[in-house]
Amino acid sequence: MGNNTDAEEQALSLKLFVVLSKAQKIMMDHATRDIRRHGLSATEFSVLELLYNKGKIPLQQIGGRVLLTSGSITYNIDKLEKKGLLKREPCAEDRRVTYAVLTDEGAAWFDRIFPEHADVIRRASAGLTSAEKQAAIELLKKLGLEAQRQL
Repeated sequence: MGNNTDAEEQALSLKLFVVLSKAQKIMMDHATRDIRRHGLSATEFSVLELLYNKGKIPLQQIGGRVLLTSGSITYNIDKLEKKGLLKREPCAEDRRVTYAVLTDEGAAWFDRIFPEHADVIRRASAGLTSAEKQAAIELLKKLGLEAQRQL
């Protein structure tokens, strides 16, 4: 870790943590404000985005993908189902498995709102050049993987 003393390294690590936390909060504030504009919670949006990008997914796997408890997943799936944006679909091969699937209405709605949402995120991250964004992605992945390894 270079020639820094342990105290200097600790101070840098704490500063990184604070700066990263503040940046993440501000970026999430932009995303959350846009998501709420569409009448969704951040969790509901995460579930829809997952299904939109990955297709049907077993209910049991959604929690791990969007970092939610099983009770919270059930609650959010119920809300999205009542809004007509997704449906539950039983697995033909295994009765224990139920999939969450976007409805045609949900897919069409997400087709309409996602480009707007992506533009909100683009504008919020406009402080970095494309090269800086790529470098940040690589460094943050490296940071996250090492932190995960130490858990």
